[in-house]
Amino acid sequence: MPDVVLATSRLLIRPLEPADAEAVAAYRSNPVVARYQSWTTPYAVADARELVGGDPLAAGWSQYAIVLRGDQTLIGDLGVNLHENLLQAEIGATLRAEYQGIGYATEAVTRLLDHLFTDLRLHKVSAECDARNAASARLLARVGFLREGVRRSHTWIKGEWTDDLEFGLLASDRLLSR
Repeated sequence: MPDVVLATSRLLIRPLEPADAEAVAAYRSNPVVARYQSWTTPYAVADARELVGGDPLAAGWSQYAIVLRGDQTLIGDLGVNLHENLLQAEIGATLRAEYQGIGYATEAVTRLLDHLFTDLRLHKVSAECDARNAASARLLARVGFLREGVRRSHTWIKGEWTDDLEFGLLASDRLLSR
């Protein structure tokens, strides 16, 4: 797998490594973190190990660790699902509960988008979230995504039907907003 390490003033974004599995399983097991996500708690270390790998330049999912630059604390992860045409992708983000609400997700997603649009020259990046997850919807809007639609009662998760909000960001929109 090519080494892709992205940096911001406070963060490093790098491929998930096998040594990250226990930390990933721990924060993904937190009910606050998992509330609007597809997985159930507790999140197994074996499931976290399955996130490791993937070629970030090939179609399919690749997972990245979000790490504090100073002490190398793993605070979350980013997922990128590169489409077969290598011109568009879907992204997702997960952040440890104690690091939410202080700008880390915005910083990490913004840097990831810079990489996807500038280095990989993608045409479009998409994201979706549970309609009840107002924080994720605000994050996506803050980094430039436009809400493209609602899929009503679309996902059966954790014993209930939920609406999905669909978001998209075109390379041309990103250029205009800078």
